[in-house]
Amino acid sequence: MTQEEKKALQRWAEHHKALAADIPVDDGLSAREIEKKRAELEKDPVEWIRYFFPKYAKYGFAPFHIRAINRITRNSEWYEVLSWSRELAKSTVAMFIIMYLTLTRKKRFVALASATETAAIRLLAPYKLNFENNPRLKQFYGSQVTLGAWTEKDFTTQCGAKFVALGAGSAPRGARNEEVRPDIIYMDDYDTDEDCRNPETLKKKWEWFEGALYPTRSISEPTLVLWCGNIIAKDCCIKRAGEHARHWDIVNIRGKDGKSTWPQKNTEEQIDTVLSNISARSAQAEYFNNPVSEGTVFKNLPFGKVPPLGKFPFLVVYGDPAYSDSRKKASSTKAVFLIGRLKGVYYIIKGFLARELNAVFISWYFDLVDYVGGRTNVYCYMENNKLQDPFFEQVFKPLLREEIRKRGRELHIRGDERRKTDKATRIEANLEPIDRNGAWVFNEEERDNPHMQELISQFRMFEMHLPYNADGPDCIEGGMTIISQKTAEMLPTEFITYRELNENNKYRM
Repeated sequence: MTQEEKKALQRWAEHHKALAADIPVDDGLSAREIEKKRAELEKDPVEWIRYFFPKYAKYGFAPFHIRAINRITRNSEWYEVLSWSRELAKSTVAMFIIMYLTLTRKKRFVALASATETAAIRLLAPYKLNFENNPRLKQFYGSQVTLGAWTEKDFTTQCGAKFVALGAGSAPRGARNEEVRPDIIYMDDYDTDEDCRNPETLKKKWEWFEGALYPTRSISEPTLVLWCGNIIAKDCCIKRAGEHARHWDIVNIRGKDGKSTWPQKNTEEQIDTVLSNISARSAQAEYFNNPVSEGTVFKNLPFGKVPPLGKFPFLVVYGDPAYSDSRKKASSTKAVFLIGRLKGVYYIIKGFLARELNAVFISWYFDLVDYVGGRTNVYCYMENNKLQDPFFEQVFKPLLREEIRKRGRELHIRGDERRKTDKATRIEANLEPIDRNGAWVFNEEERDNPHMQELISQFRMFEMHLPYNADGPDCIEGGMTIISQKTAEMLPTEFITYRELNENNKYRM
């Protein structure tokens, strides 16, 4: 263990002692009262945890915490994977569960494995420190320290439970606690970004778990196999474990409704603050169990200077609407962008891409036309296939009339009624060659605009299975297609005679 890691453990020990000292103990309880209260608490693992770990559980459990605690403690033979986002306390809840199971003598041998032995020792430290210092545990279960069997990576409690820290690739074969084989096999922080980028390393780590660690269990005795970790790559040990598990519990920082899954601890404002300071790619992997890779389809996405707007023969404002009339995090994004083409190069000039109300979506058209300021002609289009047409007629047209009334001027939005093919295929087929050939430019002056940043993020994380929103790329594809059609319409028609055609045909008989 490095000096820095030793210091980190020492800081943790001091922090825990301070917490333990602040846990009140009722010294007036008799031995009989302690026995009665302990029996009552052990019937309900959630209440047991609340009583013995008041400082850890200070925010109150979310429903998914309670479901997991009850599910795991009530099944003696169980295989579960907890893929809870960062800040949802998966390792802490796992510690509560494991300490409950060992102190109540339901389990007797914990094999805790991580990416390295050092990481495993770090994860085992709070267990050891709680056994040493938690005053309520001492009052109800007595001192758990066993002299001569109490090291940072291998210790046995007075209640008979053995704890061992293992790193991936170590030798766990034949592990026993007297006659007991490991009956809790707990994996935490087992995947690393570097390992997941190397298929051979990933294969070896999974084979070590399956071929060396898992078989240390007894066939005849019930065993808990518990994994804690996020889905950090398309292929990782957590994902493989989840496919084998009896239950794979995936909980993100926000639920399907777009709201915090643990509001007692993480408020909407706090989540927004954290996510605003990291890339969308990192946010998806760490907080939404959605590992998306950058640059697999769109690798260039160049920024540059846009020519004066008066040089463009025309510009197109194209909008990609969404049915939802909501700003909620779970709703679809709406997009409206101003696009032009000059000398064979497309320019993404300015736009809007966000979760917004339908009325705001319509107002974006006016804002972009105002931005052009009459320097060239502007065509306004909105995606409007047959399925969308009723929504276009009944929702957007009345909103357009209202915005016209408010602004005191006309604006016409045409429906793009072309029949569209599969979204992902269409975006990849029509836009990837343009990016590969450097035939488009994103406005340098808009680089720091959050709407342009979101557009770039959606392009960077675009994949054919659409792991991330692609409303922005869909909007750009629509606008560029309209420009191509308009440009073709404006080209003069050239005629060639039958004689001229045949004079240059060397294959003519």
